[in-house]
Amino acid sequence: MNSIFFKNTKISYKTEGSGKTNVVLLHGFLESIDIWKAYSKELSKNNRVVSIDLLGHGQSACLAYVHTMEEMAEAVNEVLRFLDIRKAIFVGHSLGGYVSLAFAELYPNKIKGLCMFNSTAAADAEGKKLDRLRAIELVKSNHELFVKMSIPNLFSNPKKYMKAIERTLKFALKTPRQGIIAALNGMMQRQNREVILKFSFYPVFYVIGKFDTVVPFEIAIQQCALAKNHSYYLSETGSHMCFYEDAEALVQLMNFIKKC
Repeated sequence: MNSIFFKNTKISYKTEGSGKTNVVLLHGFLESIDIWKAYSKELSKNNRVVSIDLLGHGQSACLAYVHTMEEMAEAVNEVLRFLDIRKAIFVGHSLGGYVSLAFAELYPNKIKGLCMFNSTAAADAEGKKLDRLRAIELVKSNHELFVKMSIPNLFSNPKKYMKAIERTLKFALKTPRQGIIAALNGMMQRQNREVILKFSFYPVFYVIGKFDTVVPFEIAIQQCALAKNHSYYLSETGSHMCFYEDAEALVQLMNFIKKC
């Protein structure tokens, strides 16, 4: 693990491989670099892979009690600037996809390709915002309970993926209370960025779970089609954690990267 400082705040990252193509992996809410271990191992065989702990997650510190998508994107850019990476393919899971789109808005010329992995370009609906407010209140009183309640619901079949859930919980429980609250506030405030897809001049690829309750597959397919150069993989078995639930998702992602 390596680190830099963004606004006097530690940002941790890891690099693997030495290929000509740069691939940036951005994890989701309550996750960390560790979630990409299997993916970075495979992708680094032919690419240079940069995995980054987003603000308030993993080994990256908290900046405030609100981490906007723009601030997270700026922190990611600071890592890439330090590494002298001028263009990369972004792969963002859930929250990581929100950050990737914010990055694409701020630094469009640095995007070579975009993979929205179980993610969406839409903003939170009003009902979702209320859910986040309730979640913040629970986190304030018992953040461990919030984490233990949240993770299993992201899988299509919790009993089948018990080992994956246990592994995810191990990392998620390390997320500090402030980091959880800051991310919830940031996600609640984020903008709708479907227009970024409409005007994208780079390939866009969606990984979609048929049983995803966070990002319904019908909506994800329609959204993906907004991009001129778009494609998607619909997992017939996956929910919101397709990188655990469907091995084919990695194969499809590698194919997308080769085409970028």
